[in-house]
Amino acid sequence: MSLHDTPDETREQRLHPWSWLFELQQHLQQFLLPLVALLFFGSRRQDGEWPFHLVTLAVLLAMAGSALLQYLTYRYRIGDDALTVRSGILERTRREIPFARIHNVVVHQNLLHRLFGVAELRLESAAGNKPEAQMRVLRLEQALELERLIRQGGTRVPLAADSTQAAPGTLLELPLPELVRLGLISNRALVVAAAAIGAVWQMFPREVAEDFVRDQGRQAMGYASQLQLDSVPLAGTVAVVLLLGLLLMAAMSIALAIVQYHGFRLSEAERRLTVERGLLTRLRSSVAHRRIQAWTLREGVMHRLFRRRQLRVDISSGGGQEQEGRALKELAPVAAPAACDALLQHLLPGVQWPPAQWQAVSMRGWWRLCLPALIIVAAATALGCRQFGAWGLLPLLWLPWSALNAHRQVARMGYSIDPQRVAIRGGWWSRWWRVAELDKLQALRLDRSPLDHCFGTATLTLDTAGALGSPPLRLHFLEAARARELMEHLGREMARRRLRW
Repeated sequence: MSLHDTPDETREQRLHPWSWLFELQQHLQQFLLPLVALLFFGSRRQDGEWPFHLVTLAVLLAMAGSALLQYLTYRYRIGDDALTVRSGILERTRREIPFARIHNVVVHQNLLHRLFGVAELRLESAAGNKPEAQMRVLRLEQALELERLIRQGGTRVPLAADSTQAAPGTLLELPLPELVRLGLISNRALVVAAAAIGAVWQMFPREVAEDFVRDQGRQAMGYASQLQLDSVPLAGTVAVVLLLGLLLMAAMSIALAIVQYHGFRLSEAERRLTVERGLLTRLRSSVAHRRIQAWTLREGVMHRLFRRRQLRVDISSGGGQEQEGRALKELAPVAAPAACDALLQHLLPGVQWPPAQWQAVSMRGWWRLCLPALIIVAAATALGCRQFGAWGLLPLLWLPWSALNAHRQVARMGYSIDPQRVAIRGGWWSRWWRVAELDKLQALRLDRSPLDHCFGTATLTLDTAGALGSPPLRLHFLEAARARELMEHLGREMARRRLRW
């Protein structure tokens, strides 16, 4: 039964009858390692083993009882303009969540959800470390209906009239070739492998991990010496092994990209953007246009090789770091540069993109970007010369590249300000563009370091409500007079505009 079919739309409702099972699953995920350790150490004992099993059984029963009580005590009611949630076992809590204050709506479905035909609904606002409401779980059609109701600001439209409304327009889809490119560009397998190695290194004692690496290295060297290969065949064998490793990592990266972004679809309806993606776990996240605080275009080396870019957004939404992977961040994980520009122009119709002209920054003191590399290279050279003699001078070869990189970065820095938005660009090896509407600015900061005083430059930082993406909205290497002029100009614009977030 949908929300429109209920005889009394204001009555309190419960979650899905199987919601306690998913709550129990969440508890088991949080306490998985302690339970495994308890079972493992209990099974290792030959005598007195039964107390460990009783403790494990008691913990499982307590988790199941807590999940069942949470289902029995959780109620929600859909009002005309707000959602009321009543929850708690010993301490009862009532939350009133106005639809207008909900910034992000996430519908989450893993394999177990899809098997039962249910979904988890998460409602996020602009502040707080956790969602305003996390409804685990609802029937899928009920979750989608509640999402639609929130999207319309609580306006209930009869089904007959609702059927005549325009369907959501698709702005971007990612076919299989694009997912292959995304996997090759992102190289996700390398990140996963590095995380796995770090986790294993932390789980096992340092001596055990070092002994394992040392033993495996000795066995590999012994096996190579037994083959008695000449230098050329040995080099060829090493090259083939490295090539196979790279191909395996590329295949894993493509597989991970397909699993994460299969069926990717960006759509727009009623001034709200919705992203759906995922092969095994389906995610559906939506956000209103007005909640987007900043826009970021990225173009790394691999992006340029495949002639692609990435479009991300910063939204004024809470949820904490644990919800970061489920929030709407990527509008275009990978797309052609023209498609990204057209998408940005469509979503910001009053903004000219790309700008007709970029304003350059001061080139005085560009070498300041080399200072961190200079300090590191100096320390490495001193240590190397002490240990290896003349060979310790090799780190100095990094300085020409560092100087070229710093000069090119400052040469490419630029900004553009028009009556609607401010745009900043930077990077050279990996390029980026950041865009924010003037209506979203809420604070300005002018900084001058001792080196800025020496070279007559300044840094202007622009702050919006929730634009926490990287790189920050910051103008480096501005002429001091120009920085003060921009700060006064943007300050006047902020004073006469109403903050929208």
